[in-house]
Amino acid sequence: MAISSRQVQNKRDGNGVLTGRPGTVYDVNIKYKAPDGTKKSYAKKGFSTKKEAAQHEAEMKTKLQNPGQIAAVTNHGKQTVSHYLDDWVESYAKVNLRPSTYHNYKRVINTYIKPYIGGVALNQLTSAMVDKMFQQIMEKGCKASTTLIVKRVLSVALNHAKKYRYIENNVAQDTLTKFGKADKTPDPYTLEQVNALMQRVAGTPWEMPVVLGGLYGMRRSEILGLRWQNVDLENRTFDVVEQLPFKVPPGTKIIEEMAPPKSNSRTLPITDLALPFFLKQFAMQEEQREQAAQEGKPYYDNDLVVAKPNGVPMPASWISGSFGKMLEDVGLPRIRFHDLRHSAATNMHQLTGDFYTVGEILGHTLAGINASLGLSMNYEAVTARYVDVRFERKKEVLEAYHGALKETASPKREATAPKPPRAPQRKKPMKWSCNGTIFL
Repeated sequence: MAISSRQVQNKRDGNGVLTGRPGTVYDVNIKYKAPDGTKKSYAKKGFSTKKEAAQHEAEMKTKLQNPGQIAAVTNHGKQTVSHYLDDWVESYAKVNLRPSTYHNYKRVINTYIKPYIGGVALNQLTSAMVDKMFQQIMEKGCKASTTLIVKRVLSVALNHAKKYRYIENNVAQDTLTKFGKADKTPDPYTLEQVNALMQRVAGTPWEMPVVLGGLYGMRRSEILGLRWQNVDLENRTFDVVEQLPFKVPPGTKIIEEMAPPKSNSRTLPITDLALPFFLKQFAMQEEQREQAAQEGKPYYDNDLVVAKPNGVPMPASWISGSFGKMLEDVGLPRIRFHDLRHSAATNMHQLTGDFYTVGEILGHTLAGINASLGLSMNYEAVTARYVDVRFERKKEVLEAYHGALKETASPKREATAPKPPRAPQRKKPMKWSCNGTIFL
């Protein structure tokens, strides 16, 4: 019999830790014939469950029947964690994941994983080593949420190593470290707060990004990649069909090619509330173009709705890095720029209850809008192909939201009007640190 059971006085649990209690363990014993015809045997003992033993037996029978594979697998297992992760992030993550996710995986690997366990042989890595790494990361002052992201990246990478049979177990999944409660997600802005923000950024470089993020729930990259060729002011619609490429090199003046949107392309209506902002932005850029020509200065016409005064793309790092400081300057609760998207989704859903249309407006999958709104429903039971969200319904939902914003608008104050935030300034690239946010 290939699998046998026996009783022990001190059984180990699934993590290999002694429990101090008696129990049943399972041993794997396989007899096989080598390529030269000689009879051989293989044994591994002490599995805590019969299921684990059966899985190992099946894997080993496949390996033992393919001796060439065994040698290759053994060699791969002997490589260092650092070497494996470098190869994995380039061969898998770069090809299969979004550019932003790939770059963040690479950053996590280089900053948090390789300095601690990079020199360990892949097949010698243990859960205890990974736990020690987590503790050292947190002792450096990193948040539990950052360490959880490190665990997630390492676990994904080791899952692939297990599938390739370089290792037998994913030790990142068997760690004992307690990470505590995750950082509290800021509450989305209310109608009053969205309105206050729009008033306080009026006439500043933040005006159009806040309008598109706060009124329509557009992503940062979609806002920065929106072009006038996709805006129809006559028919009052615009198409979200592309986005600014990730990692635009510093000093880039002309964008040669846009990237496709993260999820669904969509056509959205320009409501009565939004139209003046589009018209104002268009007129302002026409003036900037004419002024540049009069002064003999270059104007880089990328056709972007949101751009610098000379037409150059607005850096994504300025949006993310300066938004919190701007909120402090205007006296509003600190949130991430991406939280404007959550605010728009929450307010639209609360006003209309239309789960599906809100998802269509935001370009979300059903699962994505479910997570964004923090709802609990069996969305898998209803697939997108059964949901026909027409343009007119999207218009109704957006007008309900934008109309409610109008109603909450307070009269403009004259003497006590807040100081507008400063225009964007060129900054040094932000260093990667424990206090920064990792976006996956």
